This record gives sequence, C-alpha cells and structure tokens, in this order.
Amino acid sequence: MFIHTVQPGDSLFSISSRYGASADQIRSVNGLWQTNIVPGQALLIPLYVYIVQPGDTLTAIARKSYVPIASLRAANASMNLEVLQPGMRITIPRLSHYPAGTLSFYAIRSPDLDRALIRDFAPYSTSIAIFEYHFAANGDIVNELNDLAAIQETWNNRVTPLVTITNLTARGFSTELVHQVLNQPAARTNLVNNIFNLASGRGYGGVCIDFEQVAAGDRDLFTGFLQQLKDRFRPAGLALTIAVPAKTSENIPWLMGYDYGGIGSVVDYMFIMAYDWHYPGSEPGPVAPITEVRRTLDFAVARVPRKKILLGLPLYGYDWLLPYSPGSATTAISNQNAMNRAMTFQSPIQYANEFQSPHFRYRDQQGQLHEVWFEDVRSMSEKLSTARTYGIRGVGAWQLTLGFSPGPWLLTKFFSIIKI
Repeated sequence: MFIHTVQPGDSLFSISSRYGASADQIRSVNGLWQTNIVPGQALLIPLYVYIVQPGDTLTAIARKSYVPIASLRAANASMNLEVLQPGMRITIPRLSHYPAGTLSFYAIRSPDLDRALIRDFAPYSTSIAIFEYHFAANGDIVNELNDLAAIQETWNNRVTPLVTITNLTARGFSTELVHQVLNQPAARTNLVNNIFNLASGRGYGGVCIDFEQVAAGDRDLFTGFLQQLKDRFRPAGLALTIAVPAKTSENIPWLMGYDYGGIGSVVDYMFIMAYDWHYPGSEPGPVAPITEVRRTLDFAVARVPRKKILLGLPLYGYDWLLPYSPGSATTAISNQNAMNRAMTFQSPIQYANEFQSPHFRYRDQQGQLHEVWFEDVRSMSEKLSTARTYGIRGVGAWQLTLGFSPGPWLLTKFFSIIKI
C-alpha cells in the first residue's frame, strides 16, 4: 500500500488509471462518499505494486509507501532501481511481521448495534475498553451499563473486553473525587473490591482505569491504589490497564499526579493519550503533532517497559472559528468527517511537515471562516511507523465509532494484530 497526495487537476478516474486501482476501490478504502477530491488530500492506494510515475525517485516511492529504501531494494532484487522508468512495476513489501497489541475505547450504544460494531472492529483489536462506569467518594459504583451483549460479542471475536472506570462527574473529570477516595483507606478498598466484583461478575477480562486530572499530592497514593487493585486482580487472571495523559517532563505541574515509573511497574499495559496538544479553548493547531508524540515516547520508554506501552491515537480533530479568541466556539470532528468537509467546501488541504499534520480552512454558508486540524493517512502512518521504531507494545484509539476508513488498512500494513 502507498499514499497518493492529490495534485491540482487530479480526479479519482485519473488516479485509478495511473496506478491500476479501481476508482471504487479507492473510494471504499478511503471512505469517500463524494468524488470531488481536493488538492492536498491524501488517499491510500490499496495495492502492493507501485507503477513508477514520471519524475519519481526511489526516495519518493519509499516515502509514499512508508517502507525503508533497503526493503524496497530487497523486494525488487531482480530490478535495477538505480534507473527508474515510468511504467516500471515495483513491489511494495509488507511490514506486518511486527506483532502488536491494540487497546481502543468503545462507548456503549444498544445491544444490537454494539454487537454489529464490535464485529466490525474485532479483526483489528486485541482488547476493547468499554466506556464507562463511575464511582462515588465512598468507593461505590454509581451507574449501570447495558453492556452484557457487548462483553459477550467481544469475547466471541477473540478480543478481551475491559471495563473502563473513570472519575467523570456531571461537572467533568473530578480531581476532588479521586482525592477523597485515595485519602480514605476504607473508600479506597471499597472501590478496589467493587471494581473487582464488577469486572468478574459481568465477565470482563480486566479493567482500564481512566482517572484524569489526578493531583500532584495524590501521586503516590494513586500508584498505591493501582498496586492494591493489581493484587486483587492477579489471582483471578484479570488484566490491569490504565489510560494516562501524555508527559514529556516531570516538571509539568498539572501532570505531576502521574508517576510513569511507578505506574508502569504495576500495570499490565499503559495507554498514553498522545493527543489534545491543541483542544477546545486553545488556539488552532495540530491535535497530535509528531514532535510531541516522539517527546512523549522518549519520556515513557525511559521509565516504562516498552512492551507495556500503547500509543493512543486520536480519531478526531477540531474545527475552530476564526479569528480565534479565547472562549470562541470549537467543535470536535471525526477525521473522516474532516476530509468530507474539505471536499464539501472544496478547500485544499495543507500539510505541516514539522508536525506531520493536515489542516485546511473553509468558509461556511454564513461566510464564517473556519480552520480544521485533523489526522489523515499520512499523519497516522507516521505515528504507526514511530510506534514500530520505538519497539512498543502497540497502539490504540479514542474512540472506535468516530470512524476513520483507512485505519484498518493501515493497521494491517504496519502490524500483525495480537489476538487472544
């Protein structure tokens, strides 16, 4: 597989003719419900044979296909790749020999829909964290989910279901709620027991702890809570996973509650939420710039065993109103819908090479200017390639139902997904 970046004058017909892939193939793989592609749009071409184009170089082909030049040479040993001629057919080697685990989040809907969606996601999943249960200050679980169909369907498809526990309240993620539970031994033990009873009683294979905005003063207590939970889970063979914010330094005040080293020594897997460097409330910019993703992995691998680390990827971007002012409206948008929006408004897509992130501007029907930053097959390929380079366990996503049509194709290009 390789990536074609749309040039002025390109059409799906001309691209399909150029590479020998049908227009319907390209539309299907890329989730296109329109045909009016725009300059700068990245399209995944689902072929493992590349037809050399005028002006191509081996370096450019390697870049388009995200494979090392040495691998291209090895896969085409009988050819002279030093002199490329238009029309030459070059084999793109597969990279899927890297075994990787995935952990992604799924928000419960209805039993029939849950079954159907999980069947769709299962071939590309090792575990699915089902979202979400809440707790009170005394450690009680305070809500119910109609999750039994989802749990069973997940197991049926050789995927481990994880129950997600969060500190969400009606006012958002609560630092105070975590503080209250962690600082009351009885409440902390009650929460541990309730999580165990919930996971084992409903048939989950483990838990994903998603406590956000943990206070710096509760850092050691939080790690201690995870150890207590691990001790409760281990005899039953249940997995303990955690979602943590991306850290690049120990000196970031609002992230001091997360001791990567301590947490990494306890949990089975750590899902790093490597996104939201720009967010609603910030100025427009890349949601998951590769520069920060790499800094995060540098920090993590120095403290956590690589085979415990899962790189969290965003299946979304943001649409900002311009001119930006603090407090102005910003809406989340799935990566798929972002590409469709660029096509609807015929807005050329730019690509920030430093951040490996696509973006575009458009005017809506009211004449209001917008700026959108999102992820496409180029930026996702860069992150998946980075995960391989760092030798980590694998990747995951928030969240599965947001949709990103080329995603499964990319996963199977870069990884062999570990199944239970």
